[in-house]
Amino acid sequence: MLAIRGLVLLALAVIALAGDPGSAFAQTKRGTASSAAAASAGGTIQEIRIEGAQRVDPQTILSYMTVAPGDRFDQQKLDASLKAIFDTGLFADVTLRREGDVLTVVVSENPIINRLAFEGNRRISDEDLQKEVQLRPRVVFTQTRVQQDVQRILALYRRQGRFAATVEPQLIFLDQNRVDLVFEINEGEITGVDAINFVGNSAFSGGTLRSEIATKETAWYRFLSNADTYDPDRLAFDSELLRRFYLTEGYADFRVLSTTAELNPDRSGFVITFTIEEGERYKFGNIDITSTLRGLDPETLKPELEMSEGDWYNAQLIDDTVQAITDAVFAQGYAFVEVRPRPTRDREARTIGVTFEVSEGPRLYVNRIEIEGNLRTLDKVIRREMRLVEGDPFNAEKLRRSRKRIEDLSFFRTVDVTNQPAGQPDRTDIIVKVEEQSTGEISFGAGVSSSVGLIGNVQLRERNLLGTGNELRASFQLSGRSSEATLSYTDSYFLDRNLSAGVDLFRTTFDQEESSFNEERIGGGVRFGYQLSEYTRQILSYTLEQRNITNVDDDAPLDAQLEEGKAIRSSVGQRLIWDRRNRNFNPSEGFILELYNQLAGLGGDVRFLKNTLSGTYFFPVGRDMVLSTGGDVGYMIGLGQNTRISDRFFLGGDNFRGFSYAGIGPRETDDNDALGGTQYARGRVELSFPLGLPDELQVRGKIFTDFGSLWDSDSRSNDVEGDTPSLRMSAGPGLLWNSPFGPVSINVGYPFLRESYDKTEYFNFSFGTTF
Repeated sequence: MLAIRGLVLLALAVIALAGDPGSAFAQTKRGTASSAAAASAGGTIQEIRIEGAQRVDPQTILSYMTVAPGDRFDQQKLDASLKAIFDTGLFADVTLRREGDVLTVVVSENPIINRLAFEGNRRISDEDLQKEVQLRPRVVFTQTRVQQDVQRILALYRRQGRFAATVEPQLIFLDQNRVDLVFEINEGEITGVDAINFVGNSAFSGGTLRSEIATKETAWYRFLSNADTYDPDRLAFDSELLRRFYLTEGYADFRVLSTTAELNPDRSGFVITFTIEEGERYKFGNIDITSTLRGLDPETLKPELEMSEGDWYNAQLIDDTVQAITDAVFAQGYAFVEVRPRPTRDREARTIGVTFEVSEGPRLYVNRIEIEGNLRTLDKVIRREMRLVEGDPFNAEKLRRSRKRIEDLSFFRTVDVTNQPAGQPDRTDIIVKVEEQSTGEISFGAGVSSSVGLIGNVQLRERNLLGTGNELRASFQLSGRSSEATLSYTDSYFLDRNLSAGVDLFRTTFDQEESSFNEERIGGGVRFGYQLSEYTRQILSYTLEQRNITNVDDDAPLDAQLEEGKAIRSSVGQRLIWDRRNRNFNPSEGFILELYNQLAGLGGDVRFLKNTLSGTYFFPVGRDMVLSTGGDVGYMIGLGQNTRISDRFFLGGDNFRGFSYAGIGPRETDDNDALGGTQYARGRVELSFPLGLPDELQVRGKIFTDFGSLWDSDSRSNDVEGDTPSLRMSAGPGLLWNSPFGPVSINVGYPFLRESYDKTEYFNFSFGTTF
């Protein structure tokens, strides 16, 4: 009986203890769950107390809770309240504790960041790092935010190719629950590309394929380029470049199976491996053109075909043919045209036939033209180059022409002109995205001449003044025998019309040693230019100048002696230009023709008519080689008077390599003084080609030949030699380098066909840069 009684008393004590509202439970959050023993405790919350709050108002804490006085002690609601308070990010620790019918919330607040600093960063400035991270002074510190910012900083360094960079956050604890946060950065070395390998290639060597992709292996000469820095985004582009290359070589089934990049154990560089499948090589099969357009004969489009049956398959030629046919159909007056190539593959014969289907395209009109990326250049400067405006029928050829015109401004590093749906089936928006580049230039030139020694010049030029598209230029040239200073301004759209207007001021002095006199010119002029057609432009000009012939030697040519003193020359001129080059700078195909006429005699002391005609044709030869051929002729006559020696043509120097300035043409017999000529003809042939150096060096070689003659001096002297069209020729090699400091040109010309009285110049070079 005593034993039974003892067990009953013990059970009653346990029950009483369990039901006692004074028994305590605790619930804590440091990122972990806590006791669930109170879930069955029952009872009602009579009061909620907040402990540990310093900056945060207790009422704010209460607002996050899912329980309130009067609610029961419910375990699920208490857990939800704990989580809600902790998720605010304001607290490092949160504890819920029951004391009878009172719920106590104990919080430990996260510190406030007093100062944010970076240490060890040299390649990336504090300002750039500040833009990248999310934490700021007077912001609540949390471990989660710190780790997120660490990853942002690492990502920033990886974009610069520094995959070995490390970031360690350090805390300096201050009073009033504040901390200084310091990111200690070890930037590491740039993680380059140690090797690029190809697996599965048999038709082309690894070296050939490496030359086709944008990523390059690390080499000493790439210190000015980031092409040898590992960039995951660039690898995707490289895969596309490989695909394009193989498609132009006939491999229509080519695939990139995988691209892997493995970091060396010492994290110094990557080894990139492209696994490819070349497939079979195809030739073109039957090529045909069909049309559903009324009145259009497909036979008239056959000359636009870029390929023939039996040629190796080339996907680029298909795109070119689609473009050529589209342009030809547009030229015949069809506004809405669609050309679709339909390939037919014969795997056994390894041929791909193509039928170009010409049909009426959807009626599409321009809705809006949006311009993006022009931070400095005014919108109107870009819009006036567009060949399309809002409301026009959409025309792909005009869209391409618009892009070329914008590129020809040379204001932008990249130009992307695309169209996209406008929300209506017959409307399209045109998006023009540009990336601006420096348009100011400072160029320096130097040369060595057998007659004048060293020559130096400097030119300052701003091609996009204040973003208006206007040009301001100042140039200075100095040598042992001449000086020149010019200042010019051009408004490319005068009075907001398709009319350019410019003004020029100049002063030049020249010691014409070849003719034994000095000449000074001071004057100015105005000019106007306008488009006659899409590819033809005319420029009208007027020039007024004073010329002063001084220091005429006693044995100078009779022409110079008779012209000694001052004379006023008032002249008008016109220049007609037909330009069909594919680009203005470094063209690879197309041509340019120019006719220039000048008439002097509208007042002043000098009267003559001067005419020149010049042209150059460019076309690609083989792969990445450009052949240019050109020439020019000139003819002038005096109007009621002999031509003056200072107005005649002179050949040599820049316009006839291998000979010095005025080194060719009629001369006085006794003193070998140059007299100039009233007629000349000159031709040139030049081939530029790669030198086998890495593409990023942008160094090209060239070989050239110049040939021509200058005659008919119209001299009043009776002692003249070389006044007949005797042929001269020169040839030599050259070098073109588009260096990081500006373009560099070097010419070595050897005059192998010359007269005994000619003067030579074997070597000259020039270089320049931009700002």
